[in-house]
Amino acid sequence: MAYIISGIQQIGVGIPNLEAAWLWYRCRFGLDIPIFREAAEAPFMTAYTGDEIQSRDALLAINLRGGGGLEIWQYTSRLTSFPTKPPVLGDLGIFAARIKTSDIAAAHRFLVDSGVMVLGNPETAPDGLMTFFVRDSWGNLFQIVHSDFWFKSRGHPTGGVAGALIGVSDIDAAFPLYRDLLGYDRIEFDETDVFPDWSSLNGGGGVFRRVLLSSRKRQAGPFGALLGPSSIELVQTLDRKPKKIFADRFWGDAGFIHLCFDIQGMDALGAELSSRGFDFTVDSRTSFDMGDAAGRFTYIEDPDGTLIEFIETYRLSIIKKLGWFVNLTKRRKGERLPSFMIKALALSRVKGNCDSL
Repeated sequence: MAYIISGIQQIGVGIPNLEAAWLWYRCRFGLDIPIFREAAEAPFMTAYTGDEIQSRDALLAINLRGGGGLEIWQYTSRLTSFPTKPPVLGDLGIFAARIKTSDIAAAHRFLVDSGVMVLGNPETAPDGLMTFFVRDSWGNLFQIVHSDFWFKSRGHPTGGVAGALIGVSDIDAAFPLYRDLLGYDRIEFDETDVFPDWSSLNGGGGVFRRVLLSSRKRQAGPFGALLGPSSIELVQTLDRKPKKIFADRFWGDAGFIHLCFDIQGMDALGAELSSRGFDFTVDSRTSFDMGDAAGRFTYIEDPDGTLIEFIETYRLSIIKKLGWFVNLTKRRKGERLPSFMIKALALSRVKGNCDSL
């Protein structure tokens, strides 16, 4: 194949206070390694920012235990807009980010003891695994899920991002993108009912069709071992008309703003997506440069307008103080970076003053 989708690189989250949010995510989810931070304008995103160039401060943070990161994103040219009413389960867009753990009970105990808003006790999902939900200080919902796949076996009670729960208007219409093009080709379950594990969620007592998708493929590419496997749960409400989570708001406003995949072979990916009706709506064309990282990014919309981002990384800073950068354009497509290179990112770890939360 001329392109490779390595996995979920990150989920973007719009926040009114980046510093406060990063402290929270460092202390609660162990996302303590900054891959880049840049304050600048976002000229490519005007189609989603009111046809005006907006300024922002953005930081991508990861947890070296494994999983994707969070891109914490704050407007600096305008105030962050929150939805007039909290999203209801089944509304269209990214409703929750999935955060992985190797021990559900230990993660639940840690988050409760840390004073996090934990929505009830762990419950059994249709795949037979225990799960629970938490909210951050800005109302964003995270689902804690079990995983057996780790880059490092020890560390924080949770790892990084392992997927998303996405509201769609028609699951069958969403399959061509999520299942066929993005490679989530294994259906873990496909059920329609009222579900006990959603009883704590806003609107969770309704009737839903829910499908959990995972991938059969081993994660390839430079960061495949770190990102690991992930899953997408598609949710369709059957007893009400859903609303768009970002209706009348900008990309970058409060909430989960995009789901981002790490890829290789952007032109080939674009051709395949276009052949199935998913044209790039944003394309940086050549490359972006955020100081510690450089590459090319693009966006598409799912059938309900949810933004999916793709990033092909060309250069990454491993140890900035030593000027140690890796040029990924000179490596064989699909080749994983040596583990020692990724583990060296730990030298950039930022410790949080967790007692201040």
